Amino acid sequence: MSLRPTLDFLLYDWLDAESLSQRERFSDHSRETFDAVLDTCERIAREKYAPANRIVDTQEPHFDGEKVVLPQATHDAHKAFVESGMMSAAQDYDIGGMQLPYTLQAAANSFFAMASVSIGSNMLTSGNANLLMVHGTEMQKEVFAKNEFSGRWAGTMCLSEPQAGSSLSDVATRAVPDGDDYQGDPLGPRYRLIGNKMWISAGDHELTENIVHIVLAKIPDANGKLVPGTRGISLFIVPKWLVNVENPHPGPLPQAGEGEAGSVKVTLGSRNDVALAGLNHKLGWRGTTNTLLNFGEGKYPVGGRAGAVGYLVGEPGKGLHCMFHMMNEARIGVGTAATMLGMAGYHASLDYAKTRPQGRLVKKAEQPGTAVVKDSASPQVRIIEHADVRRMLLAQKAYCEGALALELYCARLVDEQKTGNAQAADDARLLLEVLTPIAKSWPSEWCLEANSLAIQVHGGYGYTRDFPVEQYWRDNRLNMIHEGTHGIQAADLLGRKVLMEKGRGLQLLGGRITETIGHAAKVPALAAHAKALGAALQRIGSATEAAWSTGDPADALANAVPYMQAFGHTVLAWIWLDVARRALEIDAEKARAVTAGKIGATDYFFHYELPKIGAWLNVVESRDPTCTALPEDAF
Repeated sequence: MSLRPTLDFLLYDWLDAESLSQRERFSDHSRETFDAVLDTCERIAREKYAPANRIVDTQEPHFDGEKVVLPQATHDAHKAFVESGMMSAAQDYDIGGMQLPYTLQAAANSFFAMASVSIGSNMLTSGNANLLMVHGTEMQKEVFAKNEFSGRWAGTMCLSEPQAGSSLSDVATRAVPDGDDYQGDPLGPRYRLIGNKMWISAGDHELTENIVHIVLAKIPDANGKLVPGTRGISLFIVPKWLVNVENPHPGPLPQAGEGEAGSVKVTLGSRNDVALAGLNHKLGWRGTTNTLLNFGEGKYPVGGRAGAVGYLVGEPGKGLHCMFHMMNEARIGVGTAATMLGMAGYHASLDYAKTRPQGRLVKKAEQPGTAVVKDSASPQVRIIEHADVRRMLLAQKAYCEGALALELYCARLVDEQKTGNAQAADDARLLLEVLTPIAKSWPSEWCLEANSLAIQVHGGYGYTRDFPVEQYWRDNRLNMIHEGTHGIQAADLLGRKVLMEKGRGLQLLGGRITETIGHAAKVPALAAHAKALGAALQRIGSATEAAWSTGDPADALANAVPYMQAFGHTVLAWIWLDVARRALEIDAEKARAVTAGKIGATDYFFHYELPKIGAWLNVVESRDPTCTALPEDAF
């Protein structure tokens, strides 16, 4: 079963991605070039990623005392990805990019996530470089971002610490000015960092010449003390290998991989004081190196003294503001990874259900109320003919294809934000703010449930390593934690996103949902769903008001996760209703099976899933204190 027909429908028939080529930035492109990119990525994923998925799961990264060792399959897949140019696909021509719409880049990257998520599409490297393109100096862009986009260097995001976890206000890594070199370095104000970072994906490996760590740290005040909270957090570039810059007079950037920018020549110097303290061995994503890093412990002293050399990005004390650019991109990337793992399980279980014979169908009762009887003499049927298996398959389809539509819709908002008119760009920015917690959290929960259902469809075999679905579940379980837990996303949604700019983002989203309801209400097959979505939208609005009616954040946020679950289900119902409306609108003889699938998934979501929001919103509206009021010793 191929992913391509689903992608083609969502990209071209639903999101009208082809029309983006009419915009100046994308004017060199057409449906033909878009398809060529998708063809290339689909082929690389099939040939280099998918065959290695089990290999990277069983041959985990290990440290040989000098370096982290990865299987050759990882090196081969990474090399093929870099050579495809997809690392910088959406970037400007003058830094080696293709100026592709981000919508197309996101769609193309979905092939890699589905084929082997723990080899992946170098999400953190591109996110790291994109952050520097927004907040870095011209020299930082040329030296660091350019080499990341070319694939010569890799990038990481270093936030969490062993004692702090997701609580960034408790970051204890410190950065002090580096003596006489503080202001004179062409790469920016130079500091020395001392501290520890935990859960750093791709924190050490030999896939690239260098690794560019983006690190959150605090600059001590005049008394040498760290400022409590997030106000003192700054952001730094800390490369694994120090960088020499000759003739630092920026000119036009060369093509990716040449190593020079105008008259700027970049070479690698000595090892920076960043040491691998250990590898984390995880339930899933085993092919990705996950590390504990020590910064400035003195293992690799620079200039004869301890302290990792780092370069300030942006203004002092504004590190978290800069980092959110990368964090939000990574959250959508995690949502896409969760989606494609769910999709991989769905495809595997659908193929299995079509070929696995087991059991027999029930006979029609001779009299009403008599016991169920099966004809033991009849041949076995394929398990896809059993009602409960069909239910599980349809649930997976509704979760995974709906989530993919949501992720691509968010990618389309990125393109609108960058290339639309002023009003459209601002609306896209605000809609993306509101949808980002959903784009991360909803697939992480419900596409994980799809993986669980895929195991169930396989029966006992699904629990063994003879089939891939157990690995898909293990890989996907991380995504509810990755880049901000469920609780963090829920607090962000209810505590910040629906309130920001006096609720304008929520109003914008409500307007788009209402527009879809209006169109669908005129379609007989969808009219009942349109009515149900209207009621759900109204309930979300009243629940939001009820949650905040006391003005006490503790009251509102006590049930933030049920709120987010209901909000997410309402968003996905809207996505499915709009997809179904469009499918019926363009239906033709050759597309009827596809259209039937879209309508079936929509019917399933409205009949089986959307009604769940009532239970979730009941506790939100009543500000139910059950969980928060229970004494600790009662647990």
